[in-house]
Amino acid sequence: MTYEQARTLIEQTLPEKRFIHTLGVVETAEHLAKTYGVNVEQARLAAMLHDYAKYMDRDEMRQVVRAEQLDLALLEFDDELLHAPVGAVLLDRAYDLDAAVVSAIKNHTTGSPGMSRLDQVIFVADAIEPNRRYPGVEALRDVAEQSLELAVVATLRQSIQHLLNKSVRIFPLTIATYNDFVKTP
Repeated sequence: MTYEQARTLIEQTLPEKRFIHTLGVVETAEHLAKTYGVNVEQARLAAMLHDYAKYMDRDEMRQVVRAEQLDLALLEFDDELLHAPVGAVLLDRAYDLDAAVVSAIKNHTTGSPGMSRLDQVIFVADAIEPNRRYPGVEALRDVAEQSLELAVVATLRQSIQHLLNKSVRIFPLTIATYNDFVKTP
């Protein structure tokens, strides 16, 4: 799938506000990819496709999780987590995407221990794209200019703190990702 094909698909799939967010993620991912020596075309494609399943029916996404034998623990947490792995598997089935792009789409919400540099770029770009407005986003943007790994850790911290403030359960993979990135050698 080319970037242009992906853009057409996403423009037809997402509401305008989410499409504008997606364009911001593409812009940010391209910048981070260039800054940190990551394949720019893969970053642009993964960024364009990252929210493909965002507005898919929740029950349908749950069915995909079961049918594709994805991590069943997803079903015990907020449905917001479903769109990343579901979108990744559906896009890969339909378009036979590069495995690195599929991984970046899959991991853009929870992260994953051992994330590739492309995964990290999409994870951070989604959190800091120019249309994002929340307390702490400017600090995350500053960190992203200094170190991709530190930006992943800071983004995880921000996300975990947000969930703690809401008094909701935190998906174990997010905690495992944080622990993986901050482990001492």
